[in-house]
Amino acid sequence: MNGFPEKILLSTDGSEGAIRATEAASDLANRAGSELHVVHVWHDVPGFAHKFVKAELRRQGQEKLDEQVSKIEDSGGRVTRAHLRGGRTSNEVIALCDRIGAGLLVVGSRGLSPVQRLLMGSHSEEIVHRAHVPVLVIRGGESLWPPARVVIGEDFSDDARRAGDLAASIGSHYGSQGLLVYAHPGLPDNQDMRERDEARLEERAAELEGVLGSRPGIRVSGGYPASALIEAVQGEERPSFVAVGSRGLTGARRSRMGSVSTKVVTASRGPVLVCPPIE
Repeated sequence: MNGFPEKILLSTDGSEGAIRATEAASDLANRAGSELHVVHVWHDVPGFAHKFVKAELRRQGQEKLDEQVSKIEDSGGRVTRAHLRGGRTSNEVIALCDRIGAGLLVVGSRGLSPVQRLLMGSHSEEIVHRAHVPVLVIRGGESLWPPARVVIGEDFSDDARRAGDLAASIGSHYGSQGLLVYAHPGLPDNQDMRERDEARLEERAAELEGVLGSRPGIRVSGGYPASALIEAVQGEERPSFVAVGSRGLTGARRSRMGSVSTKVVTASRGPVLVCPPIE
C-alpha cells in the first residue's frame, strides 16, 4: 500500500453508531493528515409526494449534517467538505465516494439484532458489500476507539494483504499492537502444513512491522476463519478492531455460502475494516 488514504469519507445519519463513527473518522483524519468529507443521505420519497414533504425531509437532513460538522469542528477537527444527498443511503454514499476519489469509507453500525437485520437490512452492511474502497465499520461504545490492537485475518490473498497493510497503517497512528490470524479447519492434524503456514505468517509479520512500528504476533487456528477472528477479540479489556479482506461474493453466493467479512461485520462487537477485491 502506497501511503495512507488522502481522502476519508464519513457517512453519518445522526444515530449513536454514527456518532462513534464521526469521532473515529475525525480523529483518524487529524492524525493521518487526510481530507475529511462528510455525507448525510436523506431518504427521498416517491415523485408524487408533496413538495413540502420533500423540502422538510431535505431540511431535516441538512440539520443533521450541520450538527455533525459542528461537532467535528468543535472538537478540533476539520471538515474539507460536507455533502447532502437524497436517495438510498448505500447508493448515494458509494457514488459519492467514487466521485471524490475517497480511499476510505467510515460508517457507523446500529447494531441490529439478527431478526432486525433480516427484516430491515443494514446500510452499513450494504455499503461493505458494494463499496470499491476499504470500509471501516464503527460499532460499540465509547471505549472501543482508538484501538489498542489490530487483529488481521490473513489468508495470503491480495485482499487480505491490502486489509493488513491498511490496518497496520491505522494502528501505527495509535501505537497499537498487532496480531495475524490464519485459520484453516482441520489444520491441527497436519503438522507440516501448520509449520509451513507459521513460517509464511512470520514473513508477513516482518513486512507489517515496518508499517505498524512493532512486530505483530501470529496465531494459526484449526477453526473457521470468522470464528477465529471473533474469538481473538472476545473478552479483551483493551479495545481491538478486526481487519479482513472481502472475497467479493455476489448476493446469491453470499446467501448460500456466506463470507468471512460478512460474518465478522455481523458478529463483531467492535470496529471492523473490510477491504474489497481489486477490480
